[in-house]
Amino acid sequence: MEIIVCVKPVLDPDLPPVKFAVDPKSNRVIPPEGMPPVMNPYDALAVEAALRIKEAKKVGKVTVLTVGDAGADGVIRKALAMGADEAVVLSDPAFADSDGFGTARILAQAIQKVGQYDLILCGRQAADWDQGIVGSALAEFLGVPVVTRAKAVEAVDGKVKVERVVGTGFETFEVALPALITVSSEFGQARIPSGWGIIKAAKKPIPAWGASQVGVDPAGVGKAGARNSLVKLFIPSYQRKCEMVTGETPAEAAVKLAEKIAGFKA
Repeated sequence: MEIIVCVKPVLDPDLPPVKFAVDPKSNRVIPPEGMPPVMNPYDALAVEAALRIKEAKKVGKVTVLTVGDAGADGVIRKALAMGADEAVVLSDPAFADSDGFGTARILAQAIQKVGQYDLILCGRQAADWDQGIVGSALAEFLGVPVVTRAKAVEAVDGKVKVERVVGTGFETFEVALPALITVSSEFGQARIPSGWGIIKAAKKPIPAWGASQVGVDPAGVGKAGARNSLVKLFIPSYQRKCEMVTGETPAEAAVKLAEKIAGFKA
């Protein structure tokens, strides 16, 4: 079974708040020194789901794709250390500032270059922007069915059986392959790479494909092809101010409090 997993490098969600900083002029997060990007936690679960399917089938290949730069190397090697067979970094200056739709377009072209696939797995959303666009948009570009927010995924008889999280409980779907599934946090926990897995991953070559190699039109990705734009990136202030409301009697104090809450005098 040929499985493709799409992963994203993100700022470590466990980063201490004191280390988090933004550049308001460029609307960018300033990468903290000595803290490289990590694999998006939802995507790590997608890798885990792919490996479980491969192990259950006892045959197949797991290929991991990511859109990134040199900082993506550690993330992609973690996927290899977990047990993925191959990995590719999609890196090109034209890819910079791509939104979710642009990223999905890049991944779609790369997947077509990879060739044969049965199943594509993604995390339900990224831990940095929390938009959850890429998986569904990627399925649309490839013309395959998609099931989002999966808590369980099983490949059976040329189909994939998916248990999906909804507001009132769970839904179960059976979908013909090829298909795309986005994996949710309810799936469980991703495995920790073994020492031998880390050693093997460190030795594996990781090809990098640019826009020309995957056939991506630069006008459709990056800032030029973005469907939305970031207006302002800032760190919110959580300052609090306390004001005592008094009166000659409890009733008078209550009236003053009500006026302040309502914003006008009774």
